[in-house]
Amino acid sequence: MSVRSPQRGSCSIPCLTRKVLVENIGAVFVSEVVGTAMLVLLGTGVVANVALAKNKGLGGGFLMVTIGWGFAVFAGVIVAYRSGAHLNPAVTLGLVANNAESFGMGVPINPISVLVYIGAQMLGAFLGAIACWLAYKQHFDTEPDPANKLGVFSTGPAIRSYGWNLVTEIIGTFVLVFVVIAFGGDRQGVSGGLAGLGALPVAILVIAIGASLGGPTGYAINPARDLGPRIAHFILPIKGKGGSDWAYSWVPVVGPIIGGLLAGWAALILLPLLAI
Repeated sequence: MSVRSPQRGSCSIPCLTRKVLVENIGAVFVSEVVGTAMLVLLGTGVVANVALAKNKGLGGGFLMVTIGWGFAVFAGVIVAYRSGAHLNPAVTLGLVANNAESFGMGVPINPISVLVYIGAQMLGAFLGAIACWLAYKQHFDTEPDPANKLGVFSTGPAIRSYGWNLVTEIIGTFVLVFVVIAFGGDRQGVSGGLAGLGALPVAILVIAIGASLGGPTGYAINPARDLGPRIAHFILPIKGKGGSDWAYSWVPVVGPIIGGLLAGWAALILLPLLAI
């Protein structure tokens, strides 16, 4: 009895499954790039409006920045809903620590998918920062203070103490990721990520974190949001920009990663005790 070979161009079920996963992870990459770029464009944009010379929002204050960043997250979540809208490596790693089974669009959690999410977030943050610079190019040229220019792109401490700055970033990110996990996942019947919390609630959460915990460090609470724009600041031909403060750059990267992981692990223990 002969066995018919598959026709040319046909694809078995495992082949189709792999094709779907490749397509899904590609869609996830685009979603996270665009969503994070939108987040960073609007977030750095409100800082530029408040900090750079001859802007209509000049001197608007920290509360205006906090509200602006909150609604920047709102816009990013709306845009990146398809991927679960992580927009933040700390969220991605927090979900991994929480033993989530898959990311957005059924993408399984493995080293490749984690790198895809984080790589997309870094690229999106870098592109969003460049777009902000283009929007405010004349104001960057006019602003005399290099610190104000860097402050548009990345965070810096009010009192430089690396250990305590790290603690602040850990605590702020812990709050973000713990609340996201508490609202998302099987506990609420929706997928993880910021999308699981919802665009408006996560915007309010970010505003609350900024208003309550943002004073000491400027609340990066997101490694991509700080490192991607800091790299853009380093590369872009910004007039009179000064240094990119690489000595501090590890704090808003390491702190949020630790905070996200701790939140994921803590949620495994605490949320079952708090379940309704």
